[in-house]
Amino acid sequence: MTYPETTDAFTVTSINQWSHFTRQARFEEDDIDIAVDACGVCASDVHTITGGWNEDIPLPLCVGHETIGKVVRIGSKVMDKDIKIGDRVGVGAQVGADLACGTCLSGHENYCPNQLDAYGSKHPDGTVTQGGFSSHVRVHNHFVFRIPEKLETKLAAPLLCAGLTTYSPLKRLGAGPGKKIAICGLGGLGHLAVLWSVALGAECYVLSHSSRKSDDARLLGAKGFIDTSNSDWSLPWKSKFDLILSCTGAVDRFHLPDYFSTLTTFGIFHMVGLPDNPLLPLETQAFVPNACSLSASNIGNRTEMIEMLSLAVRANIRPWVETIDISEDGCKEAVERVHSGDVKFRFTLVGYDAVFGQRI
Repeated sequence: MTYPETTDAFTVTSINQWSHFTRQARFEEDDIDIAVDACGVCASDVHTITGGWNEDIPLPLCVGHETIGKVVRIGSKVMDKDIKIGDRVGVGAQVGADLACGTCLSGHENYCPNQLDAYGSKHPDGTVTQGGFSSHVRVHNHFVFRIPEKLETKLAAPLLCAGLTTYSPLKRLGAGPGKKIAICGLGGLGHLAVLWSVALGAECYVLSHSSRKSDDARLLGAKGFIDTSNSDWSLPWKSKFDLILSCTGAVDRFHLPDYFSTLTTFGIFHMVGLPDNPLLPLETQAFVPNACSLSASNIGNRTEMIEMLSLAVRANIRPWVETIDISEDGCKEAVERVHSGDVKFRFTLVGYDAVFGQRI
């Protein structure tokens, strides 16, 4: 394939046929164009194309926001002169921000009020961002990251969203030696949260209603597994955890006071898995016994991404990944299996050259 003016992508055209993908055949000088080699498949992709988050999504839409590929074009205003044509780079769930507001200038561009998501966001000129189920992506250079040589592409892809989404709050909320952390939900997000918690030196436990995941939790490095399907599960764990990181989309079905009771004084129940439905009604009094907090967060910033990739190399972090060749059928299989929970624990779409040809 010669260098295109438009990308060649697998897109969804209807939320009523959300797993039916159709193949379809603007450059600013601070942008980088990337020929995609692999892209992780995230539950966020499924929430989006099914309409689960009640979004009015622009169609047709190409999802995918754990993208790795080779640089094929660099704008003249790109500041990072270490990035060269042909370099292997990654892009996560954010591809733009104004980089001028107080939020951005304080290093929190992932909370910029004018941020652009990897897909479905509109540039000022009306152009809609499109994701990594495609031949190429175009991204502002601030959101492009060199992938360390020691990280294998299929394993590095899930780090760009799931990895950062879990690493950021763990690091920011003090996970480390002397801290006792519980990871709620052992799936695509949760298994990475366990790996980070252990790598950061915390004592890690897994909370799950699926007892069959006990062995997996320990293989990932967790010290213990707590089966929450028992109505009295929380009683032996009262005031034990400094932090609970909820990585499940099922939190809308939780009786949260049970989870709060396992937190230490000023402990935090923090959510990165976002449910389709509102949380169950919660009385203010539920926070009073231990002055606990309930919070949530969105991906991470550039500094955290670079730190995370470095830690992944040092600690030999290896996400549990299954690969699927990209195609109409491959995209369909991936999103349907993520939707049904039939994955341990992440998918990476590969085989891009076979579909799109050599692009560099």
